[in-house]
Amino acid sequence: DAPVNKGHLCVKGRYAHQFVHADDRLKTPLIRRNGVLEPCTWDEAIQTVASEFARIQSQYGLNRIGVLGSARAPNEDNYLAQKFARVVLQTNNVDCCARVCHGPTAAAMKVMLGTGAATNSLDDIELASAILVIGANPTENHPVIGQRIVQACRKGAKLIVIDPRKTELALLADVHVQLRPGTNVPLLNAMAFTMFQENLVNADFLERRTDGLASFREFVKDFSPESVAERVGVDAEIIRKAARLYACSKPAMAMHGLGMTEHFQGTEGIQCLVNLALLTGNIGIPGAGINPLRGQNNVQGSAHMGCEPSNLTGFVSIPDGKERFSLAWGTKIPETPGLNLMQMLDAGGRGELKSMWIIGYDVLQTNPSIETTRQEMANMEFIVVQDMFLNETAREFAHIVLPAASSFERDGTFMNAERRVQRVRAAIPPVGDSKPDWVIIQDVAKAMGSQNGFDFKSEEEIWEEIRTVWLPGSGISYSRLEHGGIQWPCPNEDHPGTKILHKERFTSGDRAALQEIPYLPTSEQANAEFPFLLNTGRTLYQFNSATMTDRTKNKQLRPNDTLDIHPLDAQRLGVINGDKVRVSSKYGSAILPVRIDNGVRQKELFATFHSRDILLNLVTSHVRDRKTGTPEFKVTAVQLEKI
Repeated sequence: DAPVNKGHLCVKGRYAHQFVHADDRLKTPLIRRNGVLEPCTWDEAIQTVASEFARIQSQYGLNRIGVLGSARAPNEDNYLAQKFARVVLQTNNVDCCARVCHGPTAAAMKVMLGTGAATNSLDDIELASAILVIGANPTENHPVIGQRIVQACRKGAKLIVIDPRKTELALLADVHVQLRPGTNVPLLNAMAFTMFQENLVNADFLERRTDGLASFREFVKDFSPESVAERVGVDAEIIRKAARLYACSKPAMAMHGLGMTEHFQGTEGIQCLVNLALLTGNIGIPGAGINPLRGQNNVQGSAHMGCEPSNLTGFVSIPDGKERFSLAWGTKIPETPGLNLMQMLDAGGRGELKSMWIIGYDVLQTNPSIETTRQEMANMEFIVVQDMFLNETAREFAHIVLPAASSFERDGTFMNAERRVQRVRAAIPPVGDSKPDWVIIQDVAKAMGSQNGFDFKSEEEIWEEIRTVWLPGSGISYSRLEHGGIQWPCPNEDHPGTKILHKERFTSGDRAALQEIPYLPTSEQANAEFPFLLNTGRTLYQFNSATMTDRTKNKQLRPNDTLDIHPLDAQRLGVINGDKVRVSSKYGSAILPVRIDNGVRQKELFATFHSRDILLNLVTSHVRDRKTGTPEFKVTAVQLEKI
């Protein structure tokens, strides 16, 4: 009877849980001696972390250590991680993996609407007359939601899919806009142009609730479908058809994924999408809105709890929240700007950042341009990795490895893509000597002399403190969560939670400003040396970098990453299914087996990134989103060589 999945599980949720008792599960702390990781006691591990952090601060000063929270850990653990950074280390150098996925979504939606989270509930899928899916492959990457979309379409909802590949949903779509990777901005601006030209905008909504209409209308005159068709790689009439279907179907719901965010103009692409919702009045009503599809179980919560350098718990900016948090924590919080994940690594390469504490996150395998990441991490003096397994980051660089409990072994809360806070409860005791992340963080804080504020006895005690500083969540108590999840904002215990945001006014005010976003092409362009464009993403059977799922029988369903290539390109290269090719960019190379697929266009490729043996991110580029620093995983110019 859970409200989102309604009894359904995907193949990962149903079968891929054997990792909990995997043979190589970390059961004791490890310390690196003479280049080799060896077992040690918890006391030695905690004291080593505490003394090394203290040494680095004494020797080099503040802001030389970075902390990364985990999208796999509960809200309470992430809250304590960022509190540790700001109270014990006195730094805003704290981030999480939202940086490399939906950071642009949160930034764009906060700027335009005031809240960087989904505007509607997933139950609105069944209320929508049309569903626009852009830069996402829900039936494979968000399968429960994907099947709800399929069912809605079978019951009459119209479907628009904007994606470089012919995904399962694209084959079901009324309109499939198969755009060239990296051209989201001109495409969405062209849809806006069409809405004006064909008088498809919601004039009443625009007059009541938006600013900048005249200027924006003038701006998009340079983006007619005919003028952008060649650049986008889509016939002008298809662009117009997509615009008409979205604008004329009332209500229309937009859902997007990392194919929107992991670009040079990722944040700006989301702003273009919000523009379309504003132009058509698809904000603040059932069956509509802008709804990001989140990739990991608590990626929404980890950033929202404050694992973000510029924002505190609740995604409140440091200037806006410093007085409240300083009062609650009994100490003045740092105001020096913090480094995000990518900036931390840059600073490590320059010798400025000396240490990182990485919780539940394999930075080396998942970040782009692995060789660059290697050089940056090798330049640091002390790295702590906290995880269930010896991931690639730990294997190569950790000085201390701390064994973390799985989500089956702890209490707490997760926050899903529709802003719903839900309880998780320990089903089994921690395996071996592993501990929940919050317990480990608290032990290190105490070892560094910070008793006050790190003396919690339970996850619920941490949550009670969260409620005092996060005002839109202050009405969400553990006792209320016993009866099911609650969507924030929920300011008091009599409040039922909020299914739809921005009904009468936006979080930021009465009116939202339309954003004029020029198109700035990525530097990653196909050329004579690198004639293919590589796009990357996940597969149905694996979870992110496969730290957990690769240790289950799901691996038998998709043993390795593959390189999807168009049949004509495969013919020219002289390869068949299973042949291995070397994929090379100006950043590095990897060897993958070929999978011939007419779902990709000629000169475009797609590959998954789960296999530790392949390390696809040796190939991906240095390019980052202009606003948030999110890496551009979706476009890398490459060449192919048959092995």
